[in-house]
Amino acid sequence: QVQLVESGGGLVQAGGSLRLSCAPSGRTFSTYAMGWFRQAPGKEREFVAVINWSSAGTHYADSAKGRFTISRDNAKNTVYLQMNGLNPEDTAVYYCAATGRQFMTIPVLTSHYDYWGQGTQVTVSS
Repeated sequence: QVQLVESGGGLVQAGGSLRLSCAPSGRTFSTYAMGWFRQAPGKEREFVAVINWSSAGTHYADSAKGRFTISRDNAKNTVYLQMNGLNPEDTAVYYCAATGRQFMTIPVLTSHYDYWGQGTQVTVSS
């Protein structure tokens, strides 16, 4: 059974940092594009960042640009999301996702992804 397991969430003060990790199990995702999404209470799940299989390509939501960095270590089969300069608007459950499909556009929609983790809570206090 394929699973994506996120970790690294928690409570942090505004201006602080967190690093989220996503460790797939059940298969290797080294050839998959990996994304991070988030969902705040009462809101739809939204795209945060994506990285392609070779790490040569990354893309960020405007809200994440300049503050968040997505990276991956295929040898460890792990994807990371380094989040700096956090603010209360970043409070959400963060989800890791994977897709092996190819698209003509950057995969920023939830429908682009086939595998999802259970999510990790990030809470930023003011």
